[in-house]
Amino acid sequence: MSYQGFAKEIVHLVGGEQNIASVVHCATRLRFKLKDPNKANKLTLQNLDGVLSVVENGGQFQVVIGSHVSEVYKELTKFANVGAATKSENKSKGSIGTQIFDIISGSFSPLLGAIAGSGMLKVLLNILIMTGVLSEDSGTYLILSAAGNAVFYFLPIFLGITISTRLGANPYVGGAIGAALLEPNFTSLLQNTGDTSHFLGIPVVLMKYSSSVFPVFIAIGAYVVLDRFLKKNIHKDIQMFLVPMLSLIIIVPITVIALGPFGVYLGNGIGQGISFLSTKSGMLTGAVMGGAWIFIVLTGLHWGFTPIVLANLANGGDPLLAMASAAIFAQVGLAFGIFLKTKDKILKTFAGSTLLPGALSGVTEPILYGLILRNKRTIPYIVISGAVGGALNGFVGAKAMSLTFPSFLSIPAYSPLVSYTIAALISFAFATILPLIFGYEDKRKKDVEENKLEAGQPIAKQEAIVSPLTGVVKSLAEVDDQVFASEAMGKGIAIEPTVGKAVSPVNGIVTTVFPTGHAIGITSDDGAEILIHIGINTVQLEGRYYTSVVKQGDRVSQGDLLVNFDIEKIKEAGYPVTTPVIITNTDRYIDIIDMKKEVVQAKESLLTLVV
Repeated sequence: MSYQGFAKEIVHLVGGEQNIASVVHCATRLRFKLKDPNKANKLTLQNLDGVLSVVENGGQFQVVIGSHVSEVYKELTKFANVGAATKSENKSKGSIGTQIFDIISGSFSPLLGAIAGSGMLKVLLNILIMTGVLSEDSGTYLILSAAGNAVFYFLPIFLGITISTRLGANPYVGGAIGAALLEPNFTSLLQNTGDTSHFLGIPVVLMKYSSSVFPVFIAIGAYVVLDRFLKKNIHKDIQMFLVPMLSLIIIVPITVIALGPFGVYLGNGIGQGISFLSTKSGMLTGAVMGGAWIFIVLTGLHWGFTPIVLANLANGGDPLLAMASAAIFAQVGLAFGIFLKTKDKILKTFAGSTLLPGALSGVTEPILYGLILRNKRTIPYIVISGAVGGALNGFVGAKAMSLTFPSFLSIPAYSPLVSYTIAALISFAFATILPLIFGYEDKRKKDVEENKLEAGQPIAKQEAIVSPLTGVVKSLAEVDDQVFASEAMGKGIAIEPTVGKAVSPVNGIVTTVFPTGHAIGITSDDGAEILIHIGINTVQLEGRYYTSVVKQGDRVSQGDLLVNFDIEKIKEAGYPVTTPVIITNTDRYIDIIDMKKEVVQAKESLLTLVV
């Protein structure tokens, strides 16, 4: 895949560079903040090669790509003048709750790799200690332990930088505010003077701020307000030194006097509240967390739990992550169940390819968007399996002892180890078995309609789709592209063209013409949404050998010419011209009937859609 061409397609479809306020990425998603979300072509973007799904929540326009998202982001930032969140971004509309989750998400996203890597390093060290390979007193252990603990210990500094960046203030002043809470002269006060000290005669309750989250969020929030005030009232010629100096003089004392202790008490209070609920009914709390986690992730609300989890970890362990992790194991189990159940070789390959990232690293977005949401019948399987495992973890009081993505490799990061392992395996097993017994495909009304036909009753509605090309007909399973072959984008057919002309298969409106000319979307008068994708990975040709004769918004009749393309030149460039013809709103139809032709002429009957 050409990441540069792919990134350019995405930028174009979200409304162009001028419509992007900012963009960041996490493990699997590009997270855009758009100036006008209505300018984004969500439907076409969902159908773009390499895009698993498009999700809008928390004020973000999220493009789910998968494990190679960092490469796409890197190419995107090379040609587009966009970057992480800025002050202008945070003027976007939305409820207070949405904005808070947006800030939390944007602040933790840049740290995700460092946190995940450090967490897995701590897991590895636990394994080496348990197996006797390393001693806790050895220099090797202490050096590696420092590497694993650093990001957590100095979290106030990192968050000071990312929160300030997110809110449009100087990130290094924000980092300095976080660092002040860990500076040796300040931390020595706690060791030398006890629990209290004084600042200009004002009592200061001393706290330990390493690994803390809530205090720095509150402190940087205050700093951002002060920073904006100072910049409005101080002459530009002296802002460079005076604004940072006054910010440090004012915010650091206010933080250690009031904001910091309040943040610590807030975090401790939330943690104690969760512990209280777990004590009163750990099984119920765990069942709710495990069963609901898939919906929490879909709405983006999982970011709101991150500060709570980190605060709990700083106080000896977190039960929330242990409870929610059951849903992760359930998703991996579901992928394994579909892998065992399906007879479709392409779908089997796709399900198998999602197993390793989920099982070994806890990255389950490909399972969530590529399997679960494509087969909504499986959602109850995940809810049930996650609830069972979460309830067991809640019952035994399982806790995460370090922050990791839940996976089979990170199991040693949880305690009690044996009980947690059993809960993980139960969630995995339940989700594997359920699709084997009850199936995974959404039920259709096909049998009902066939009974109507046998009884002489008319089917409600049929729509004929003619072939846009002349050539050899193939099934989608034969297409050398996993997204098309697995029908993740919808059902349809493929054609190996012998004539370099594509015509309209319906009467309707051209909804999309890709800038490269290699793909065209049409919505028929009867509501069928059709994607004609000429060639595989041909977006990398950047428009060479394609000449579109229509533009977005044009009305076309069945048989009208859409695009000319040079078959031989495309093949010489190393790309197959196999052309999937996809009904992207497949869920609207009871059945999509293939006319079972081996060869087809343009404008001959190709598919029948049954409503």
